[in-house]
Amino acid sequence: MKKLFALLLTGAMVFSLAACGNQEAPAAAEPAAEAPAEEEAAPAEEAAPAEEAAPAEAAAVDLNVGVFYYTYSDTYISSVRTALDAALTEAGITFQNYDGNSNQTTQNEQIDTAISQGANLLVVNIVTSGSVDASQQIVDKASAAGIPVIFFNRAVEPDEEEGKVLGAYDKCAFVGTDAPEAGHMQGKMIGDFLMANYDAVDLNGDGEISYAMFMGQLGNAEAIARTQFGVEDANAVLTAGGKPELVYFDSSNADRYQVDQDGNWSAKAANDYMVTNLSQYSEATGNMIELVICNNDGMAEGAISALNAQGYNMGGDSVTIPVFGVDATDAAKQLIADGKMTGTIKQDAEGMANGIAYLVKNVQAGKELMADTDSFNISENVSNKIFIPYAPYTGE
Repeated sequence: MKKLFALLLTGAMVFSLAACGNQEAPAAAEPAAEAPAEEEAAPAEEAAPAEEAAPAEAAAVDLNVGVFYYTYSDTYISSVRTALDAALTEAGITFQNYDGNSNQTTQNEQIDTAISQGANLLVVNIVTSGSVDASQQIVDKASAAGIPVIFFNRAVEPDEEEGKVLGAYDKCAFVGTDAPEAGHMQGKMIGDFLMANYDAVDLNGDGEISYAMFMGQLGNAEAIARTQFGVEDANAVLTAGGKPELVYFDSSNADRYQVDQDGNWSAKAANDYMVTNLSQYSEATGNMIELVICNNDGMAEGAISALNAQGYNMGGDSVTIPVFGVDATDAAKQLIADGKMTGTIKQDAEGMANGIAYLVKNVQAGKELMADTDSFNISENVSNKIFIPYAPYTGE
């Protein structure tokens, strides 16, 4: 009986040791082997590499992405949203879109709500473009939650403070464009077109080209660059070719642009301005606006609608006032094909969406946000800033 009891007791001790070994790290089970104390260190060292490799196996992240747009009403942004929806859906990533409706307070509240509901990655098309204060608030929200944030399209800081926000948090990145590039391309396109068609564009034959400029938003880095370089670079081409610089149609307007006061880069704003302009400036009075430069294709559409109402830019043999935009939206491409619009600069909506999706999938795979991005055009000044290139578009 004593032998039976001893056997049962020994079995219970072995079972107890085995159970403890399953709950602890493998090294804790060594005493069961009754190895000498000085030999226990070797198995522990052999186990260490397995412990270091474990995070790589468990790296994949179940994402819940909040995607925040400054407004759904922007035609180009709508194109990005469509492409990004498709890319995230194809990758099997859960996401929720939010319309900031051009209100930074609304967008901030949406971000707070998304985080409280479990969003673990933010993709933000910031409302207040170029504002360090606005973008830093969003970075702070992401940092406090310990989650990544990807800004896109709209600048998060002015050029003179480049890197201040993007360098403040290691889980932060930007996918957008090099703001001056579109302005430079548009200006050269305009200058080249005028040099090839100067006499036809100069409707009153005074040897100068009178232009209107429609600006999308005050303070926006892209709008500032396009407004400046769209004219400056056109002038550089003209003067190099022996022609005078462009002349703003309204000499009383020192700014030399008309801006969408709501900051929506809208067709309606440009249309309203152009309707008023054409009521005072016309061929009949010899002071017709002979060129229209727009910060985006939406405003170009609005200007063309006003010109159509006066019998211009109807296609075919009608008198066409050259109108230039930026984005190469489907609507603008059709206007160009119809002979109603002259040219635009392609801002690659699908390329923008794919760049964002690439970073999102890095996070999904457990990688660093900017991992394996050597094939992208990275800013020379800020290592977590990806530029999607522009390209001229005239329908040819």
